Amino acid sequence: MARRKFTREFKISAVQLVQQQGYSISQAAKSLGVDDNCVRYWIKQLGQGPGMAPSGDGAVQAELQRLRKENARLLMERDILKKAAAFFAKEQP
Repeated sequence: MARRKFTREFKISAVQLVQQQGYSISQAAKSLGVDDNCVRYWIKQLGQGPGMAPSGDGAVQAELQRLRKENARLLMERDILKKAAAFFAKEQP
């Protein structure tokens, strides 16, 4: 099977889907019909270039998504600590 080659413009559009439009890497890869690792590599390779930083609505959505994930993680950690504190409080004589 021959290896597929993608144009620079195609790679840049994949990076922009993730960075500017708030797609996850797997969502962008699936919509473009490529492997997740390709998109990750392209982000590493092209994502730091000028004009590739997230901006506009995509940046706001990406930041909102990141904050929601962080909030969910923090809530889970808080609940675990509450349960641990209650458990150890019961064991004290």
